[in-house]
Amino acid sequence: AEAKENNIGAWLTPAVNIHRSPLCGRNFEYYSEDPFLTGKMAGAMVTGIQSNHVAATVKHFALNNKETNRYNSNAIVSERAIREIYLKGFEMIVQEAKPWSVMSSYNIINGHRASENREMLEDILRGEWGFDGMVTTDWWTKGEHYKEVKAGNDVKMGLGFPERLLEAMEKGALTREEMEICAKRILRLILKID
Repeated sequence: AEAKENNIGAWLTPAVNIHRSPLCGRNFEYYSEDPFLTGKMAGAMVTGIQSNHVAATVKHFALNNKETNRYNSNAIVSERAIREIYLKGFEMIVQEAKPWSVMSSYNIINGHRASENREMLEDILRGEWGFDGMVTTDWWTKGEHYKEVKAGNDVKMGLGFPERLLEAMEKGALTREEMEICAKRILRLILKID
């Protein structure tokens, strides 16, 4: 009700990352008891928010584990640990609560920037889990905008670099079709909110 009163269509919550370090500056806001409780509690929050036609934006996808140097922190983790511990809550939320939006994180995951990580955003999030919503970057991520679009990030917050997208398209590094896919997902989200 408060979001609607303030003309807000998307709420950047819930935050769900299992604590990997006691020094992570966002630990206070994360559902992070364990993957199962994280998935259940945050999933209920998503369902409640979206029942009022306000988009819930599950964040920070994924493995955000520190506040200092968030842009360049490289989370080195085995695939098994990623899937069984750090992604399990996100997976439950996506499959059970069907969030309309997900926010990618600033950090790097095994050498690949999260906002440019096609394996995470397209192969796992959309391909394996069936997410059909919109993905946004975190504010002023250090990722290259056209690489984020190619990876499945639909919106670059807070502003984006349209001139870089056009330049990448002119050079053949990005196609109009890739941008149209993102635009469709943005439009579908707009049609769901009041």
